[in-house]
Amino acid sequence: MPASPIITSVFDLFKVGPGPSSSHTIGPMKAAFDFRERVARLPADVQQPADGIHVHLYGSLSATGKGHGTDRAVVAGLLGWQPETTDPVALLALLRDPAVTYPVPVGSQTLFVGPQHIHFERKRYASPYANTMVLRLTTGEQVCYEEEYYSIGGGFIIRKGEPETNPDTVAVPYPYASMTELKAQLAQHSLTLDTLMMTNEMAITGRTRAEVNTRIDQLLEFMHKAVRRGLRQTGVLPGTIKLSRKAPILFKQAKGMSHTSDSFLLFLNAYCLAASEENAAGGIVVTAPTSGASGVIPGLTYLAKQHFHYDRATLRAGLLAAAAVGFLVKHNASISGAEMGCMGEIGTASAMGAAFLTRCAQPTGNINAIEAAAEIGIEHHLGMTCDPIGGYVQIPCIERNAMGAIKAYNAFLLATSGAASFQKISLDAVIKVMKATGRDMSTKYKETSEAGLALSATEC
Repeated sequence: MPASPIITSVFDLFKVGPGPSSSHTIGPMKAAFDFRERVARLPADVQQPADGIHVHLYGSLSATGKGHGTDRAVVAGLLGWQPETTDPVALLALLRDPAVTYPVPVGSQTLFVGPQHIHFERKRYASPYANTMVLRLTTGEQVCYEEEYYSIGGGFIIRKGEPETNPDTVAVPYPYASMTELKAQLAQHSLTLDTLMMTNEMAITGRTRAEVNTRIDQLLEFMHKAVRRGLRQTGVLPGTIKLSRKAPILFKQAKGMSHTSDSFLLFLNAYCLAASEENAAGGIVVTAPTSGASGVIPGLTYLAKQHFHYDRATLRAGLLAAAAVGFLVKHNASISGAEMGCMGEIGTASAMGAAFLTRCAQPTGNINAIEAAAEIGIEHHLGMTCDPIGGYVQIPCIERNAMGAIKAYNAFLLATSGAASFQKISLDAVIKVMKATGRDMSTKYKETSEAGLALSATEC
């Protein structure tokens, strides 16, 4: 039995929330909400003297937080908003007027939070994670109470002093922490990947099989709504780049070329751009595994449904296979752009997409082919930087979603060509390489907008 088995739920990996960034928007919103809840439980003698709430952002939360809307997300969390139920229009309206402040109840009094209470710290902060935020309840210059949080990618947060996961809280029937261990469980118990993933998910969440399936269907619908909205929306995305949406144009071209060999790629590009442009606009998307990569899986699943006509059961099985790959990367490396660069986001999404396609194409799912597809997907994203222009999740992020999906499709083709057994590099091995590459990569290329493409264009 592995010492630290994966006990992440499918519904923690795939989360519904507003764009443009899971680590900069969803994570900080959850952290601020948690802080609000903890402050509400403080003794009156701690609450009463307080006269201010201050939020200090470090790492790429500071470097690119403005472009990612981190300040708005923090205010939303302090107001008691939750990612899945947030109105994206209302979220975009927060802090639009710098003179407006927002009420936060603290015991019997109300404190007000505005732009002056959110501090984008440029100095380095001693922390085990790249994205750190410190929230303080203050009386003048004195700190009455504080909490430190780490946004580790995909909307996952850790509060200082608490473990990321506690294996003792859940006993999964089929524990694994690597692909090698996962395959051993499948062989030992004569299981399909579908059965193992579903059984573990029911144990982790306490949901029935029918409830898990219903929630997966809902996630797919959230993804496909983002695609459909993005295919209809025109105009310019928010921010100073003034980037025009392309998805509707590509979709129109694809329909006009439906009888040509290129239409397949045009449709896939249009679907991925559509969801990714919705994310960039602050719309509701699904982290897959992050918001910055929320165009890859939605685009591929929309293609699989609309063009390949897979039924619901097949799409669910494919999404479980994608989740298995996402779990392995998150558990053994990272899905955070601030930790791994874009290979942690688009690279992981591409690998997950390749696993999804491979499982959907096979009646029961060949685990060796699924592993090979995922390995190829990561292998050909190794070293990819995260260097967003202006700190916005737009250039190169939107097109990278489409490119990641195309690579996922090709990885699926390579893995199902009958040569999966010839694959020399295992998924476990490439994830180790991914982790080492991310560790060695300069912080300038990890979501800080300090180098690379971020410096190649002058905003106008």
